[in-house]
Amino acid sequence: MVNSSSTFPIGGPQQHAPPFSAVQLDDPFWAPRQRLVRLSTLPAMYQQCLSSGRIDALRLAWTPGSRPVPHHFWDSDIAKWLEASSYALANQPDPWVEARMDEVIGLLQAAQQADGYLNSYVTSVTPTGRWTDLRDGHELYCAGHLIEAGVAHFLATGRRALLDVVCRYADYIASVFGSELGQKRGYCGHPEIELALVRLFRATGERRYLELSRYFVDERGREPYYFDQEAVGRTTPRASDSYYRRHGLRGSELRRYNQSHAPVRQQTQVVGHAVRAMYLYSAMADLAGETGDVELLAACQRLWSHLVATSLYVTGGVGSSAHNEGFSGDYHLPNADAYAETCAAVGLVFWAQRMLQLTADAQYADMLEKTLYNAVAAAISSDGKQFFYANPLASDGRAQRQPWFKVACCPPNVARLVGSLGQYVYSVGERHLAVHLFVAGQAHLEVGGRHVGMCQTHDYPWDGHIRLDLELAGPAEFGLWLRVPGWSRGATLRVNGEEIRVDGHLERGYVKLERTWRGGDRIDFDLPMPVERVYANPFVAEDVGCVALQRGPLIFCLEEADNPVALHQVCLPRSAALDAQFDADCLGGVVRVRTEGLVADVRDWNGQLYRPAHPVRLQRQPLVAVPYAVWGNRSLGQMRVWIRDAANA
Repeated sequence: MVNSSSTFPIGGPQQHAPPFSAVQLDDPFWAPRQRLVRLSTLPAMYQQCLSSGRIDALRLAWTPGSRPVPHHFWDSDIAKWLEASSYALANQPDPWVEARMDEVIGLLQAAQQADGYLNSYVTSVTPTGRWTDLRDGHELYCAGHLIEAGVAHFLATGRRALLDVVCRYADYIASVFGSELGQKRGYCGHPEIELALVRLFRATGERRYLELSRYFVDERGREPYYFDQEAVGRTTPRASDSYYRRHGLRGSELRRYNQSHAPVRQQTQVVGHAVRAMYLYSAMADLAGETGDVELLAACQRLWSHLVATSLYVTGGVGSSAHNEGFSGDYHLPNADAYAETCAAVGLVFWAQRMLQLTADAQYADMLEKTLYNAVAAAISSDGKQFFYANPLASDGRAQRQPWFKVACCPPNVARLVGSLGQYVYSVGERHLAVHLFVAGQAHLEVGGRHVGMCQTHDYPWDGHIRLDLELAGPAEFGLWLRVPGWSRGATLRVNGEEIRVDGHLERGYVKLERTWRGGDRIDFDLPMPVERVYANPFVAEDVGCVALQRGPLIFCLEEADNPVALHQVCLPRSAALDAQFDADCLGGVVRVRTEGLVADVRDWNGQLYRPAHPVRLQRQPLVAVPYAVWGNRSLGQMRVWIRDAANA
């Protein structure tokens, strides 16, 4: 990470995330979701991978004419399942999961070619087509996910079986790509391997993986344009040609689609496919931290500023358009037609965490929290077996989760993030410990070479009283940094019963307590959680005249299951009281917001479609809002995040 002598224009002291295995969750919100992933999601995904042919494809037994035909990014689904399973094993031993993982790893070992190459689709279906379709073929993308799985499996189990496989593959890739004579000057149309190589460098200490990542990042968008060069003389269509034709993606728009429209250091706006963008920016931040690259950090900051100012949903979702599975223009944030792909939300969490490690700025932790508790949490059903690919902010009742997808990137992506959540809660440095997220459980951390135990006890996000207890073998002097969430008003803090002025210790969104700590020290951090009204920038056309409800980190929505009226007719007076109550019997236990809205009395229209100006008769309507995180888990029905604002009612 960044050295203390770094010349970064904004940067805190050196800090890094602890290993995911160092933090055990006992949290009312996230611990049940981690159990659900292990007990329900992973077995369901394994069965889907088996029945769809993904696992059998690794046997390299496909023959022309047989069905199903392996797909060019099936390996990435297997890899993310392996990664999610690794985190589950680290959190809780599970013989079934471990046995299935060993089986799949054995298939990968057998499928690896003598030179290190490993791709079931190319080896079986297009054996002469290696590296001939970097724009669409996803070879490097699949390699990246395999690398991430290998690193996660090694860190979770200490075993090198899969790590050795991916190191051989990465070494082979490094021999093929680069700027030396005879090497390909290409890069992947779908960024992913770039951040994976940084993870491999951190796990192995082999700097050649870091340098390969930097090559891929810096080569993107340079002239001569590689994807044009690889098309010269081509006689067969590329993997996504028909998709691009259907969606009208061509020329400069296609370059923006995969973020190759300019060298990354010159890019100023988030454009194109949202998942590809998030993965690319995550790798750029990683490289900035590892190499002290001020220019890359500045590019990340420009892109971040553009995203949060123009292109972010209130839920933390990103990527508004199905047309390009991504960004469609400043302030274009449709609700019912929102794409907001689950994988893009996962990618935003990755990027936010990396920016947080570089800058120690709470704005990134705020985004981390917003996206986790809303866009990410909503993506998986209460039984752990169904998933949203797109995450709309309004529905007429037709939007519902699915058990699997032909392009199945989202289910294992959300599973691997939930399983690894422990590494997002804290950062540790030589002389400080930062608490980014309020997630109950125990952590065993190292600060300045000293073991520090941290126990969080609370009912967050339902309640804002946070208790933290320190476990130390002896006195230790270090800084304890507590994030004051951007949504918080009037936070109070006590250390061993003594009140501490929050504003007197606030820096970049953190209360920084520098003192000698002792075992048994207790911190009580109170974050009032009134329900607040949130309004959108007037440039967001769909949200003009509307209001959203937020309590703590949670965005709320109306569902037909609680509100048997046409939700588009509902308006909320600004004077209406907003009463938050915990309901243990609703959706596994959630806070619900009760209020009173207004709806037009349709009987007043007497069957007329139009009429001259006439006062509209309104009637009172009790309303109940639930967290967006749990919507769609009851009956099919309407849903709405943005409610009409009855400003003058």
